[in-house]
Amino acid sequence: MLPRKVRITAITFVGGIETLMKKPTSPRQLAANRRNAKSSTGPRTPQGRAISKMNAMKHGILSRQVLVRSMALQENETDLNALYQRFWEEFQPSGPLEEMLVDQIVTAHWRLRRALLAESGEISRSVDRAERKRHQGMGAHQLWTRWSLSPDPIAAMWQSSSGNLVLGEWLREMRETVETEGMLTEAALEKLASCFGGKPNFLLGKLKGLCEKFAAETTAHPEGLDAGQKERHKNEVLAFLRSEMAAARLHLERCAEQEDYDDQARQAAAVLPSEEVLDKILRYETKLERQMYRAMAQLERVQRMRRGEALPAPLSVDISDRS
Repeated sequence: MLPRKVRITAITFVGGIETLMKKPTSPRQLAANRRNAKSSTGPRTPQGRAISKMNAMKHGILSRQVLVRSMALQENETDLNALYQRFWEEFQPSGPLEEMLVDQIVTAHWRLRRALLAESGEISRSVDRAERKRHQGMGAHQLWTRWSLSPDPIAAMWQSSSGNLVLGEWLREMRETVETEGMLTEAALEKLASCFGGKPNFLLGKLKGLCEKFAAETTAHPEGLDAGQKERHKNEVLAFLRSEMAAARLHLERCAEQEDYDDQARQAAAVLPSEEVLDKILRYETKLERQMYRAMAQLERVQRMRRGEALPAPLSVDISDRS
């Protein structure tokens, strides 16, 4: 592939050929221009300058058009006036042309600030959406559907803080039942099994084994178990439940820590607007910056000419991109 070439198709001087053919300004004329510039600097007294500023604010484009006035948004006119006055004091425009250029600078600056506010608003919306999604989470039905699809529901519940909280609550209720009844009953076991939708898992298997062991001991002693044997059975069941509750707490701490890291990562990612919105804002900012800097360059040139400085004609280059 041939290298791309950039060819200057036209170079023009603003003012045309007549500008190039004019004679250079003589020292005498230059001195006269400077004397005239000194006598046309606008109001001299503080009162006169204050009145002049207010006239610009009353009749300028900004005061009529740039402010957003809607039911949902009312931009602050006082802030805009203060911004206008700061630029007015900085550039000290004289005449309608210079006032128009200052007006363009302030307009572009105000709209740039609006673009930054739009970016901040978009980031706030993105962060808030992520936060709401985190707090809403999944409903109980959705959670159980997720757990029940696993070969072992308990293993799936161990993978989230919500799962460990639910599992810990089920184990606590089972422990209270055993302490109240003095033993692990078939009814208590069936109630826990219903929590898992009847799906087998190692917890139910272990408790069922303890229950069958107790039943076998009872069958082996037709006269009935003594208080010591019943207490031993009760303590064995409670010890198992306590160990499972401790395991659920450890899993809960681990999951909560990991979920906090995940939340921080999602929040950090949400700080950036979407690619589409960010591209739109950047293009808007680039356009406004070009307008502002162009107006500043034109204002500088006009003011220097007003002060009698000899300036070359501005160069305008038209560049075409051809491969």
